Parts: sequence; structure tokens; C-alpha cells
Amino acid sequence: MDAEHWSRLSPLLDALFELEPRARERRLNELRAEDKALAADLEALMALEQERDDFLAKPIMMPAADGMRAGTEVGPYRLESLLGEGGMGQVWLASRADGLYQRRVALKLLRPGLANTDLRLRFTRERQILARLAHPNIARLLDAGISADGLPYLALEYVDGQPITDYCSNQRTPLETRLQMFRQVCDAVSHAHANLIVHRDLKPSNILVTPGGEVRLLDFGIAKLLDTEVPAPEQTRTGMRAFTLHYAAPEQVRGEPVSTMTDVYSLGVVLYELLTESKPYRLKRNSDAEWEEAILSADPLRPSQAVLRTTDGATPTPARRRHARTLAGDLDNIVLKTLSKRAEQRYPSVEALSLDLQRYVDGKPVQARPQSIGYRMRKYLRRQRWAVASGSLVAVVLVGALASVAWQAREAVQEASRAQAMQDFMVGLFDHASGARANEPLDLRQLLDDAVERGNRQLARQPRDRAELLGVVARVRTGLGDYREALGLLDRQSEIITLLGDDLPPSLRLESLAQRGRVLRMLGRSDECIALLQPMLPLSRREQAQLPPQATELYSQLGRCHRVNGDRQSARQLFERSLALRRETGGDSVGEVQNLMDLAGLHADVDEVETALRGFDRARAQLRRDVGDRHPLLIEIRRNLGNLYRAVGNIGAAESELRGALAIALELNGTGHPATLAVRRQLAAVQVDQGQYDEADAGFREIHQQLVERLGAGHRDLAGSYLRLGLLAWERGDLPGAIDLLQQALAITREDADPVNVAEALSNLAQVLHAAGRSGEARPLLQEARSLRSEHYGARHALVGDIDRLLGEVEIALGEPAAGEARLRQALQLTRAGYGRDHPLTRLSEVVLAYHTGLSGDATMDARLDALSQLPAEDREARAVARRARAYAAHLRCDGGQHEQALETLQTLSDELALALPDGAVLRRDVARIRAGCGTPTAERAAATPARPVRRPGTAAPSG
Repeated sequence: MDAEHWSRLSPLLDALFELEPRARERRLNELRAEDKALAADLEALMALEQERDDFLAKPIMMPAADGMRAGTEVGPYRLESLLGEGGMGQVWLASRADGLYQRRVALKLLRPGLANTDLRLRFTRERQILARLAHPNIARLLDAGISADGLPYLALEYVDGQPITDYCSNQRTPLETRLQMFRQVCDAVSHAHANLIVHRDLKPSNILVTPGGEVRLLDFGIAKLLDTEVPAPEQTRTGMRAFTLHYAAPEQVRGEPVSTMTDVYSLGVVLYELLTESKPYRLKRNSDAEWEEAILSADPLRPSQAVLRTTDGATPTPARRRHARTLAGDLDNIVLKTLSKRAEQRYPSVEALSLDLQRYVDGKPVQARPQSIGYRMRKYLRRQRWAVASGSLVAVVLVGALASVAWQAREAVQEASRAQAMQDFMVGLFDHASGARANEPLDLRQLLDDAVERGNRQLARQPRDRAELLGVVARVRTGLGDYREALGLLDRQSEIITLLGDDLPPSLRLESLAQRGRVLRMLGRSDECIALLQPMLPLSRREQAQLPPQATELYSQLGRCHRVNGDRQSARQLFERSLALRRETGGDSVGEVQNLMDLAGLHADVDEVETALRGFDRARAQLRRDVGDRHPLLIEIRRNLGNLYRAVGNIGAAESELRGALAIALELNGTGHPATLAVRRQLAAVQVDQGQYDEADAGFREIHQQLVERLGAGHRDLAGSYLRLGLLAWERGDLPGAIDLLQQALAITREDADPVNVAEALSNLAQVLHAAGRSGEARPLLQEARSLRSEHYGARHALVGDIDRLLGEVEIALGEPAAGEARLRQALQLTRAGYGRDHPLTRLSEVVLAYHTGLSGDATMDARLDALSQLPAEDREARAVARRARAYAAHLRCDGGQHEQALETLQTLSDELALALPDGAVLRRDVARIRAGCGTPTAERAAATPARPVRRPGTAAPSG
């Protein structure tokens, strides 16, 4: 049985099983009149159900041999697991298979074998609809295309969540929160309506809630574009509906045209379930015919009455009765208005429904009830009951007012005293520092230590003030780059906060959490940051109206930790929430700029360079307009712009942005601040790109010396500095110096025990040892690095392929050509699968394999290397691979009649490199070595194979 035929049979079979025998026979007669073969198949299946107990225990329709399964590649995606399926298609959890970046998506595709034109048209229409929608509560369309097998697919934002009704039931979500979440749904549907789109299949399974409490609207597969004239039938020829019956509006059941008020009805059913955890209609038999009859003619039970009904006739519990009283009145009327049989009697729009719910929350009269004077008066009195009572009881109010004024005055005096005490404390701190060191420069870090020590003495009986002081000093320490010292202060603050318990104001709690999350991220402990801040989201949402600065900062810091961990979806939600709240409340222009930078950074993470550049430019323009040209954030903005320009090969623009950032950093922070050092490090990397290795070396060494003076020679933060200096020494030809520096980097990373960093240090040291002719020492280092990467990333990862390439060359140098070439072939396979065919590191694996195969006697490899040398050289690494291929091709031609041609190629290449790399580089020296040996026997050349630098992600070594 093929997929299309089963997709027609399955829903009809389900519907027939739900009918009584007579109704079932009538329905079969109707189907027989339309399609005799279809009715015969249905009768045969129903007979099987009577005969066999294991009916449908196994699928009738087994997947086709070429069907979708885990591991199948569809376009640039690899299928991981099936999320769901229906008659039209399947939805798979998938991830990028081309290695360009890491992203998990929900991949929607038609069932293999379905060639139904209507289904493909509906699939195309869904893509058009999603492309028009851009809303934080609607799952975004990320990509679309057609697979190699001709199947169209949609790559949608993957939402890890539960249906909204399940989420609220499992989490015991309070009524106010349910209404807030439902209003998010309304906002998303309203956005679709504003784009002339009716969803037509709103139901809980299409409305998911993430673990963070955010709503996502899914599945616009049967949505209708109101601005098109293409008909979209509600029902197929055989009665297979394109909507879910339990949530369908009367006009859908009747097959009449739909409108935005159709979605209002479906939302009303969802709201009914959220309020009562039951459906609006109670049926004797749960059949389609009964449901259709109820939707068309039955009156739904009021929600307040529905919660009092029990299946066993037992007396409702007190909690149920309280809930019924809450629903009675306004909420009853709001829900019943959405469920009106006639569309014109419902809310005219989803916005009107949402606004009426907000009126209920605010205690105002709702539009779903008649606006009688008595009703409006009751609502007014409920909202203003204290004001009315105070007007009636003037004397009592006067006494209460006087008492309140006295209490507020006392509180104001206490706050003023506390502020004055803090001011006196800080003034006394500076006075003490000035008197003790009258002839010495002021040491800010010592002053901060003194502040903490004096605070411990003078504020011993004022724990809240001491907690505030520790937070202030921690912020200053963070600004100075003293992250570990700041964390120590925040640890002590946390102990005080725990002791204060409920006496601690929410503002101080949120400030402390956000600051602690920031410092944990700076220390590379983003997992701990998420574990700390994620549980605080409910508190932040609860307080955001009263404490918007603290709430937005917590959202932003949590988002940055998610971004570090690669969870860009969660990060984007938090950044957008923070930005929206900041814009709503106003007064925090700098915070808005930070969130604009955050969002631009997300685009940079997935190589959307042009979009990221525009985002950072917008952030810079707003910062300059609102704050000026000398704000510390400009350093970070220009650093990011420099990185992006460098990524696209615009070295001039990158250098300009970084020099501008350096000028601001020196003016605001001085020479030793982490921000200044970071800019100088990037400038040195640009000089490496330009081949100015001597200048870059001087810059890196000055930065390194400042870090050593501040942190000590063996500090864990110096591993990267030793690594950069070692690779740069190799490029400059100082092999002993490079080995010494890389050994120091390896020693530090071994103490830190991070397998990723240890493997990186091992592989870099092994490269230089191999270049120095010490391949025997290099091999065990590479074997250890390979083991670490295999355990961390998996044995088939591209980074393991990089190690295999190095191991292959080392094995050949040690006299094991067969093992070495086999290793090189494996390296090419892994890098091609992980990076893609055109990635520079994949091409480098191909060049190295072709070269060694040619040295072994394959006369066709010089032509293969010629082809690889003609690769598009759109970036620095691609140019390096192409030049190396030219050098190796010439090396293979150094014998016989091609000797002169080889020398000419090598001379041209040497001249190019002299201009491109004025201070020398490994490739330039390799070309000189090949040229000097050109004409010697092949065996001698094979024994003296030049070393090749390999730049992997994360290193700073140039490669020509």
C-alpha cells in the first residue's frame, strides 16, 4: 500500500470506528457512491479488526526503501529523529550536515512518494506564508529548498516545548499566567492577520510553550492567504479534512469561506481548555458526527459550570468551587462570545479578544458583557474600593493617612540616613587613603580592598548595606578585568543575601544575580551562569514592571550565557525581550545599544556577515546619537566590526576600526586594561594577515609581558598568549623559540585539564617539532591529541581529520609511506564530510595527499595539483592552499624535461610571496627550499619534504 493511498484511508478508518453500526453503514454507503475501491478497502480493514486481536499492532504501510530515516541528508541537513507526521508529510529534528555552522531545526517535508499536486501546492503556500511572518511568538522559517530526490522541504525554528494546555496542567500554572500566555498567542495570531493570513488550525499541539515559559505558534500548513484568489478547500474529495474538528468553527464544518473570526473561534476553544481543562461540549458518543452537530447547534457549558462537573458525580472540592467563582461573570462571557455560532457575534478581531482579557486583568468592564450602569459601577468600586472607602470614612482615612505619612517619613529618614552613611563611608575611605599615602600614587585595587575591609568592620550590623557595598566593589573589579576577585566578592555577598532571606528587596537580588552571571561568563563558566539565572526568570518577569533595569539586565546576561553555549534560539528570545522592555520603559539607551549588539552578534555567529555589519552600525549610530563618541561600548562595537571586516578579507577596514577602538580604549581605560589588550591583540592578528610578522611579534610580546606582570608566568589565562607567540616564532623561522613557547602553552593547558585546549596545544607543538626534523617526538603528541578530540567530538569529526593529516605526514617522514598515505586518505574523508568540499582545510588535505602520492610515483598528481592551485582564492587561507599546490606541483616536475618549467614556477611564486609576506613565512621558506633542491633525485626530495603549517580554527598562525 503506497503512502498516498494510506493517507486517505487512515483518517476515514478512524472516523468509521467511532460511529455506531447503523451510522457506520450509512457512511460506508456514501463513500461507496464516491469511490467503490476506497470503500472496499475500508470494509476489508474493518473486517480484519473483527478477526484479529493484533490488528494494526504493526504498521500496514511500511516505509519505502528510499524513505526518510535518521541519518538521511535532505539538502544541507541531516535527519536525527522523527518529531511528528500526518497525512501530508513529516517533521524531523535535523541539524546542519555541511559543517558551515551548528543549528538544529524542525525540518518539514512531504512524505516520500507523495506526488499529489494539491499537497505540493499547499506546501509551497506554507513557505510563502511563513516568509511573510516575523514575530517572536511564531516559529521562524529559517530555510527552504528541494532535496536531491525532488522533495520540497522547510527548515523551521526548532521549538523544544509542550502544548500550551499540557504545559499549564503539568506546571499548575496560575490563572493570571495562563491569561498572559494566551495573550502572547493572540499577539502572534494578530500578526498573522495583519499580514492577511488566517491560520485555520489553531489548537494546543500547534501552540507550544518552551521551558522558559515563552509561547511559539507553529504549523501554517493549511493557513489561508486572504489577498490571493487561489481556493483552499476545507475538505478533500473523500472527506479527509484539512483542519482539526474539535477546534473548528461552524463555518469550517459547513464548508463556508473562512475569515479572521474563524481563528477567533478556535482561540476560544483553546481558552476554554486553559480555563477548565476540558472541551466546551460534553457528548454521549465521541464521534465526528456528534462533534459536528455540537459545533453547529449545541450551546457550550459556561466555564464556571464546567469546572464544577465531575465524571463520578462527586461533590466539587473547595479549590474547584473557588476556581468556578473566579471564572463566573466576565471570563464566562468572554469565552462564550468567542464561541458564538455566528461569526458576526464573536469578537471582531483577535486584538479585541486580547484587549478584553487585559480589561479583565485590570479590573475594568469587559466588552463581552452588557455595559449597564450597575455593572460598570461594580467594576469601578472593585477597582477603587480603597478610595471609595476612604471617602466614606474620612476620619479613619485621616488617621490612617497621618500614620502612613509618619511611617513614610520614618522610612525616608532611614533611607536618607543609609545613603548619608554610605556617602560618609566612601568619603572616609578616600580621606584615609589620602592621609596614609600622601606622597604616593593612589592604588585603586588597594583602595577597593580597603573598602571591603572597612565595610566588614563598620557595617557588621547592617547586612543589607554591606551586601550593597560588596556588589558595588564587585562591579568595579569586573570593570577592571579582575573577574576572579569580583567573583569572590559576589560569593560573600551571596552568603549575606541567603541570611537576609525575604527581607532582601527584589532589586538587590536581581542585581546580584545578573552581576554574578556576567562574571561567571567572563570566566568561561557559562553553564553555571545558566544554572544560576534560568530559575530566576519567573521572578524577573514578575518584577519587570516595577524593576525594568534589573529585569532587562538579567535577561541580557542570561542570553549572553546561552549564546556562549551555542543556544542561539534561547539567546535571541532573551535579547528581544530585554530590548522590547527597554524601549517600552525608555531611559536606558545604553542598554538598548547592548541588546542591538547582542542581536548583531548572533548573526555573526552563523556567518551572516552583512546582516551583522548592519546591526553593529545601527548600534554605533544610536550610541553616538544618545551618548557621544567616547563611550566604552564603542570599543566593543569597533572590535566586532574589525573582526567582521577581517572575516570577509577587507583588511584595510578591519585595521581602521581596530585603531579607532584602540584610541578610545587607551583614553578611557589605559594600557593594561583587558579591553585595551584585546584590541591590541586583534591589531596584531591583522598585522599577521598582512605578513608583518616582526611588528605583530612586538605587539604580542608587549601584551604578553603585561599579562605576566599582572597574573604571573604560569597563569591559566596565559596559555593562549604563549600559543600565539610560539606559532608566530615558527612563521618567523625561530624553531627553538617556537618549541619553547609552545611547550609552556602545553604545560599550562595540562594543568587546566580542558581536553579541547590540551589537544590544540599538543597539535601545534607537534607541527613545529615535525618541521624541526623531530618527527619521532611529534608522533606521540599527535596520537594523544587525536585521542582527546575523538573522545570530545567523536571519532568522525573534522578536527580529528586535521590530526590525521598531520599524523600521515609524520608517518611518511618516519619511513612508513603506506601507513602515512592511508592516514592522509582518512583525513581527506573526515575533513570533506565535516567542513565540506570547498573548505580550505579540506582542500589542504587534498593537496597534501596528492603531493605525497606524486612523490610515491603517480605521474598524474602534478596535473591534479595544478587544478587545485586554480581554486578560487577569495580569502587568505584559500590563497595559501592554492600557492602550496603550485609549489608542490613544481616540486614534482623538478626532474627531466620539466625542470626549467618548475624553476620558473617557483621563481614566480617566490616573487609573489616576497610581496605578500615581507617579513617571511613558513611557505616562503618552503618554496625557497624546494627551489634550491630542484633537480635532485626524487628519493632525496621525498626524504627532505618541507614542513607545512596548518592553521586550524582558533589559531592565529598565518599560512601564506
